[in-house]
Amino acid sequence: MVRPHHFTVNVETAPDNRFQVAEHDASDLSPPAYAEITRAAALLQEEGVAVHLFEDKGSDTPDSVFPNNWFSTHPGGYVAIYPMKAPSRRRERRRDVIQMLKRYYRVQVVIDYSGLEQDGLFLEGTGAMVLDHIHRVAYAVRSERTNPIVLERFCNQFGFEPMLFSAKDPKGADIYHTNVLMCIATDFAMIGLDMITDSVRRREIVDRLERTGRRVIGLTNAQIENFAGNAIELQGGNRRILALSTTAFLALTAEQVAIIGESAKLLPLAIPTVERAGGSVRCTIAGVHLTARS
Repeated sequence: MVRPHHFTVNVETAPDNRFQVAEHDASDLSPPAYAEITRAAALLQEEGVAVHLFEDKGSDTPDSVFPNNWFSTHPGGYVAIYPMKAPSRRRERRRDVIQMLKRYYRVQVVIDYSGLEQDGLFLEGTGAMVLDHIHRVAYAVRSERTNPIVLERFCNQFGFEPMLFSAKDPKGADIYHTNVLMCIATDFAMIGLDMITDSVRRREIVDRLERTGRRVIGLTNAQIENFAGNAIELQGGNRRILALSTTAFLALTAEQVAIIGESAKLLPLAIPTVERAGGSVRCTIAGVHLTARS
């Protein structure tokens, strides 16, 4: 996780991120954003989740609080670094994060796709893709931030099957990142089915998820707009945790909460200021799937 010292909503990413809130005042969002990430990290640690918390004291990386877009980690010691659409987001890449991973975990190979930015080809990490690590499927919504060529290259190198589909919000705008639309956990998957434009592809996705033994929880458009799909399952001390925002938790129905609760403890984290930037809890967490060094 990254704790921002100079947080603001990124105007550069606003054109294709309808989840952002336009800023019309000059209030400083940094103190509340800093406090929200501090508290979220502490609550995760209290549940037994290992958290590496980095500081961002710079003033030219407004979206640094969302590190899952520029890198991901994978079993077997693999790390991927991704090409980002917005120039300001490219500045989020940090050598010290990769050095930390190499120090505390077994990292064998770092595959860097960032050079593809020069060709206008982008794939913004686990924002652009929602990965089924168990059954090796990469679900991805078509958008300016998810290039099919880069997706295919990633899947070939990391051993995933690509499942590309189109999704739009109620106003007809493309969903900018897949992870605002869906979340895949061990025993269930949450997904905004009404936003998937192709009915045949929608059925294929549901069938594929159900064949893995997961229960598919359909989310309404309103729930997606409240970040209910932007959650992540984590390993706590002795149980699984579903980390999501308080906004998302309050948008779920009692039945949905009960279904999730059978498999994981729901952990609502209050990050309303951070959510103004167009992402929620899942975006603030870059998962570590590496083997720890002894």
